[in-house]
Amino acid sequence: MTTLIKRIAFISSSVAILLLAGCNLFDGSAKAQPTQNETQNDHLDQRISQAEEKEGEAYQDSTQFTPLKHHKTLVNYVEQIALDLVDTMLTDEDISIGVASFVDLDAHLNNSSQLGNQLSESFIHQLQKFGYGVVDFKTTDHVLVNKRGDFVFSRDIEKLARRHLASHVLSGTLIYRGNGVEVNTRIIDVNSKRVVASSQKILPYFVLNNADINLQRASVN
Repeated sequence: MTTLIKRIAFISSSVAILLLAGCNLFDGSAKAQPTQNETQNDHLDQRISQAEEKEGEAYQDSTQFTPLKHHKTLVNYVEQIALDLVDTMLTDEDISIGVASFVDLDAHLNNSSQLGNQLSESFIHQLQKFGYGVVDFKTTDHVLVNKRGDFVFSRDIEKLARRHLASHVLSGTLIYRGNGVEVNTRIIDVNSKRVVASSQKILPYFVLNNADINLQRASVN
């Protein structure tokens, strides 16, 4: 009888050990083999993380972007600015517009450059294309003829017309950013000083470099 009891106890102990080992093996295999949903979620998280890293790198490098080939010119940007001005125009009157040099946004507002003067020259053409009356107040009342040629333009205020020829004036400011020059343009009523149209645009440095624009500032008084 004693021997039978010992055998039964031994068998019970062996069965218990086998059951525990089976449970541990099942748990281990379940942990080692994730479900399909868990695997897909891990891949999705990994892709999102990689996309965010690439987006951050692209943002950091955006200010240094310089395309090897492009077809953008300064004229293209002036056309876009002219369209903005036409879209925001607050008057339907038949106005005449004089175009002045664009100046650096500094304490004096009388410093311009090749870019500032070239912008004003380009806007004369663009406004004329849109049907606005454009006044060139650099035109004198007479033609100066000498050995160098025949001249009708001047920056000498004594030679320019003293009467007001334009009802409005177009001009703007230049701000030098990390990725280009910010051009703030407006059309202003000469009498009321009211802004009747405005635009804001960044001219990328790679466009200005391609056009051989010298950004060195020159005082315009």
